[in-house]
This record gives sequence, C-alpha cells and structure tokens, in this order.
Amino acid sequence: MTEKSASQTTRRQFLAGVSLAGAGAAFGGTLLTGCSSDGGAGGKRSKTLFVAGFQWSPPTTFNPLNPNAGWPTAQDNMQLVFETLFAFNLLNGKLEPQLGSKLTAPDDHTLQIALQPKATWQDGKPVTADDVVYTLELAKSHPEVPFGSFFEYAKSVTATDPHTVTIELDAKQPNPGMVKSSLTTIYIMPKHIWAPIEQKTKQLTEYTVTKPVGSGPYKLDKYSASQLAYTRDEKYWGKAVRGKLPAPQYLVHPIFKDNSAGNLAFERGEVDAMQQFTPEIWKMWQNKHEPVATWYDKAPYQVPGSIPMLVINTTKKGLDNPKVRRALAFAIDYARIAKTAMSQYSDPAKSSVILPRGVEEEYFDAQNVAQHGWKYDPAQARSILENELGAKKGSDGVYKLPDGTRLGPWSAQTPTGWSDWQTALQVVAESTKEAGFDISTKFPQQAQTTTAVQNGNFDLACWYVAGVSAASPWQRFRDVLDSRGVAKPGTSAFYNYGRFHDSRVAPLLDKAATQTGAEAKQTYGELDRIFMANAPMIPLMYRPLDFYEFNTGTWSGFPTAKHPTGPPQFRGAGIDWLYDLKPTKK
Repeated sequence: MTEKSASQTTRRQFLAGVSLAGAGAAFGGTLLTGCSSDGGAGGKRSKTLFVAGFQWSPPTTFNPLNPNAGWPTAQDNMQLVFETLFAFNLLNGKLEPQLGSKLTAPDDHTLQIALQPKATWQDGKPVTADDVVYTLELAKSHPEVPFGSFFEYAKSVTATDPHTVTIELDAKQPNPGMVKSSLTTIYIMPKHIWAPIEQKTKQLTEYTVTKPVGSGPYKLDKYSASQLAYTRDEKYWGKAVRGKLPAPQYLVHPIFKDNSAGNLAFERGEVDAMQQFTPEIWKMWQNKHEPVATWYDKAPYQVPGSIPMLVINTTKKGLDNPKVRRALAFAIDYARIAKTAMSQYSDPAKSSVILPRGVEEEYFDAQNVAQHGWKYDPAQARSILENELGAKKGSDGVYKLPDGTRLGPWSAQTPTGWSDWQTALQVVAESTKEAGFDISTKFPQQAQTTTAVQNGNFDLACWYVAGVSAASPWQRFRDVLDSRGVAKPGTSAFYNYGRFHDSRVAPLLDKAATQTGAEAKQTYGELDRIFMANAPMIPLMYRPLDFYEFNTGTWSGFPTAKHPTGPPQFRGAGIDWLYDLKPTKK
C-alpha cells in the first residue's frame, strides 16, 4: 500500500502485499522443512502454525524500514518480530497496549505514552523511551522512511523519563487521530543497533538485514526461496503481561507460486491461517466438508475494512465535469461487482466515503446517501446525460457533450494479477458501455500502474485509499478530497490521485480532525455531500483489511463472529488470537 504522508506506509505495503503475480519459486515438497532440527518445525506439525498470503517472492531483507521487507517485518504487519506502541482493533476501534502500556492526553495538544516497564529487545537489552524517540525522529533525519510524514501532525517527541514518551501535536493543524494511527503502525526499533547503522548508511531503507532484532514474541530462524520460518522466543517479555506465550512454538510462511497453489494447500490443511483472496471459500465447508471457516459463516464472510475506489482523473476532458462523473456512477452495476469480483465478500458498495459496517458505522448516514448519492440506475445515468448535460448518443452508441466531447475512449486500469480488481473494472466497462460510455480495461504491471496513478497519467483506475484505522474515516476523506500537499500531474501524489479540488474541503477536514461523536458525524456528512455531488472517486466494493481464513485441522480456537475472542485481522490486534489457539483434538 504506498503513501508518503501519513498514509504512505499502509498503502505501500498494500501494493506489495496484494500482488498475486509475484516471482516466488514454485513450492514443492513437504512444508515441514523450514527450521533447524533441534529447535525448528521439522516433524513438529502440532506445534507449528502455517500462515500464507503475505509473501509472494523470495525475501531479500528484513529491514523494518523497507516497504518490501520479508514477512512480517515491513511496517504495519503482524507483530511477531517488531512491535508497535499500540495495536488497532478493527472490531471496536480501540488501541490495545503493546510496547506502550497506556496512552493519555493531558491536554488537547499533548499525547503521553507510558511504556511497558519490563519490555526488552530480543537480545536482552531494555526497551526505553530513547528507542521510541529515536525511531520516530527518523522521520526527520530520513524522510524516505515509510512514516516520513509523522511530523506533519506531530511537533515534537521527547523522552520524559526512561519509560515515558511525550508527543506534542502541531497546534496549527492538530490531528490526534493521525498521530494515534501512526502509533499503531510504526515498528519501534532498537537504537543501540540502528544508530551505528545510521552513521554508516545514507539510505536506511536500503540497508540489508538478515538477522532482525525486535521486541516481539518470535525470532527469524531460517528463510529460503520456498518459505520463512520463525521460532518462539521463550524469554519474550510479554509473557509477564499476558500470563502466557503465543500457542504455536513455530511459525512457517510457505511461498507459493500463485493463489491456486496457496488455496490448494489451505484446503488440504497444510496451511492453517491465510490472508488471500479465495473465490467462493464457503464451498470448502459446504460442498467439501473441510474444516475451513471465516469470520462470518455467511455472506459477506469478512469484516469490511477498506473501499477500493474507481479513481477518476478530474483533469481529463469530459471527466472534468462532475455531472459526467455522476452519470458514470449511476451506470455501474455494484451488485454484480460484489457477486463476481468480490465473490460475495462485499455488500454492494454505497455512495459514501464511510464504511456502513464496523467501527465507522456511527458516522454513516443512510438518509444522506439516499438523498444525495447514487446507486445502479442506468435510467438515471441517461437522464443526467441527456436532460442535464444535453448530450446526444452517436451512431456508435457513445454520448457526446454539446461541445463535441465524446465520453471516451477512456481506459480503466489496475495491476495485472489483481484478479478481483480486474473483474471489477471489467464490470465497470461492460455496464457503462450499455449506458453510452466508451471505457476499456488494461492491466499493466504493478510498478507501471503505481507510477501512472501517482503521476496522474491515467483516465480511470481501481486503486486503494486509506482503510480502517485510528484515523478513520478522516484519513479516507483526506485521501479522496483534500488537495493540500497534492502535486500537480506529472509529479507523484500519494493521495487524491485524481487531483480533485473544492475550497470547502480543507476547513471541514480541519474541523473534523478534533471532533468526536455527533459533531464529527455532522461534519463528515457535509464532506460526504461534497463527495456525492462531485464524484471524484466511485466506491466499487468493500474489502477486509486482511482476508481472514482458517483451517482447524491442526489448530482450533480461532475467533469468529459467534466467538469474538479476538479481531479478524493479522496486523495490529490480530496478534491476540495467537495466544488462544489450541491443538485440535483428533
């Protein structure tokens, strides 16, 4: 998921994480070959949890500052080796203690973090406030790091004492939500290891790490082109806090050549927990009677956490007209996208920047959407084009505006191999063709698509904006509507890729940043109306933060909606359910 600015880390990792066409070596042979014979997984299946869906190519580094670091050491990933100060729980929106034991706000412009007093690094040295300050201040000295925008919203970070960190917010642009979000995504790093590295390395993100030292409950054992293997740290400091260690003694992540290989291994019980788009997963338990499950046992099966958008380049002739964009929005068959592209893991998308389920539900205004938004309605699309715009359909079935602007040809793109997003765009092209638009699809390589979208060199694209976090839905509204800090076309932007501008947005966003409850809902409602009136992006579907799927053939105790002992996620508070697993009784 890319992003410079406060959302860069997540987005950059997203782009690295969801690519399904990686260069991973073909997987073969037994899965139980990853660790050393005296302390590894060899032959110890009942003690080993196999996880898949995160790593699609051989790892080259475990540097937590590198967005393509081997699983799980890239920022905002599963907290096995490195840990954040707090862990975001997508079920309730709360920040759970991690390296930080308590977060308080002495005043409107200050956040204070009390650290876990017994926390240690895996080499035995204590975790201190100096480590936290050192890590966060890398955003100043090395702006290339994934969290390089941290000081857009924080003014200073100081170590008040060895176990207390004080963050002063920027009084000119106070945004506690964005700072709190950073505290749940930035891995804290040991200063005694990284300060010497920094002295001899200009680009810290490029420094190669093969033996990472974090504060988490697992250590890297071995890695190869076919898998990564981790061993539980029996001296992990968190045992004193939780009263126990994570249940699996070993963790192994096989590297599959593609989704099909991963799905087959998962169905066979060779993988226990997986973050991977798996079409019609319910057939594994309904038709094949395999011990497979997801969070919900019926549609939508997953908890929504993000909104892949049809991003519209508002600088393009024709697409620069908000009424054309609204007509386009009425022409898209959202139910078909939910059924085909998302395999029923999504409700049909609504015309709001806010997720209608989960922690953002309190801000969602159904009446606002019904009155000002859109839904699949080809007749309404035709009415806008003909009655409001005066467009006329040519002999080729494509509308032209009164000034002669033809509604196409426009291309809609997303990376090759991202099969669910590709299918969504095919639905867009087919349903809008019936409504009088000329849209085709193209699927370049990920790197080409990333560059095109960020530089504004595109017509339409299926792309990502901020998911659920401690800063949502504020951050998503920023990504969709805010023009501040967005480079002109030709230079990389990391949000508002379509270069939309409305002077009403900035003051509303600044107001919402410090609001809560009913006040925040009212302001977000105003922002949503600006969004719906202008349609700079169009929500296509809802996607979970992580696809949460598990097989109970070897391990049981995974949380579900009926037994919510932990959240259905891998990152953040997803570490919780590792402690509740138990070997399945045979």
